Amino acid sequence: MSTPLDPAALRPFYRAFLDHAPRRILLTGHSHQAWPDAARAGQLEAFELAVRDVDDKWDAVFAAVAELRAHTARRVGCAADELAFAPNTHELGVRFLSALPLAKKRRLVTTTGEFHSLFRQLRRLGEEGLDVVFVDAEPVSTLAERLAAAVDPQTSAVLVSTVLFGTSSIVPGIPELVRHVRAAGAEILLDAYHGFDAMPVAVPEGAFLVAGGYKYAQWGEGACFLRVPRGCTLRPVYTGWFAGFAHLADRRTEGAVGYEADGGTRFAGSTFDPTSTLRARAVARFFDEQAMTPERLRASSLRQTARILAGARELPGVTIATPTEDAARGGFVSLRTARAKELVSELREDGVFVDARGDLLRLGPAPYVTDDEIDEAIVCLRRRLEALR
Repeated sequence: MSTPLDPAALRPFYRAFLDHAPRRILLTGHSHQAWPDAARAGQLEAFELAVRDVDDKWDAVFAAVAELRAHTARRVGCAADELAFAPNTHELGVRFLSALPLAKKRRLVTTTGEFHSLFRQLRRLGEEGLDVVFVDAEPVSTLAERLAAAVDPQTSAVLVSTVLFGTSSIVPGIPELVRHVRAAGAEILLDAYHGFDAMPVAVPEGAFLVAGGYKYAQWGEGACFLRVPRGCTLRPVYTGWFAGFAHLADRRTEGAVGYEADGGTRFAGSTFDPTSTLRARAVARFFDEQAMTPERLRASSLRQTARILAGARELPGVTIATPTEDAARGGFVSLRTARAKELVSELREDGVFVDARGDLLRLGPAPYVTDDEIDEAIVCLRRRLEALR
């Protein structure tokens, strides 16, 4: 196991967020982590670049994209040219869907545990006549096998998270599922948002993978990515002009729409706000400078979530919904209670920031969160729970 990061050593690099209020315990690390102060420099760089170069800024912006691509590729175990970037994972997911042969193979297989953006989109496609199969996410121990069983010759794709956003359960059997789906002639999209920079991520051969920097990577909004398997020749219908730079000089009304040769670029979009890219690059550089590797981030996360779980076992009126085994647990802890939303508001009055998804109260640490803050948050939660009894 790698050495966990030292929160005390990291906190001076997060002064803007941590000093904003005299008493604020940020346990929303699974949703929106604090940005390091380096992020401010990235934001300012975007403004200064526009002032200096105006429309000539794009060479510098694309250099930043290339650097961020390389950083991301190292952390997910793929080649840089297999990555496409976009402002959010919904855009990338829809671009993936638009590349599928849905007119001929109308089945999509997914789970009831997917995040709202994908879940909503797939339900809407089901209303338009696609055969969308929602496999129950629980029990997670057999989820991959049940997804595989739902694949038939009419299946275009399987779409599944590697870590469930509600319970923080790691879905086992993903590599075997990928092999089964690919052997059946279908594509598979893995949502690794709750894995990227919370734990080591390895992209199985043949799988698409989507994630982003809003959560654990601390990049902020507007910087998400899609890994496209090497050799992919799919042609997204939802396509932007960045996907075909080499064809811009072609006659606009003749021949098929052209795509770049490398898989990542063929899933690219169009003009974007470069501020998010420059901010993300600044944070990525900071992570590298501080040796905030996925392995060390995982070691810190496991230690912190274990501490939350230890305190949660003694809390009245809640049940632990997150796996207690290290190998089965993602980067946060979910507690089941009918008063979840009420507790979010009450804890905010105590300066403790958590969130809720339905009846799940989610507590997510981050590398700069101290043991004392975790313990104080548990004390506040206990007091609020006892007042509700």
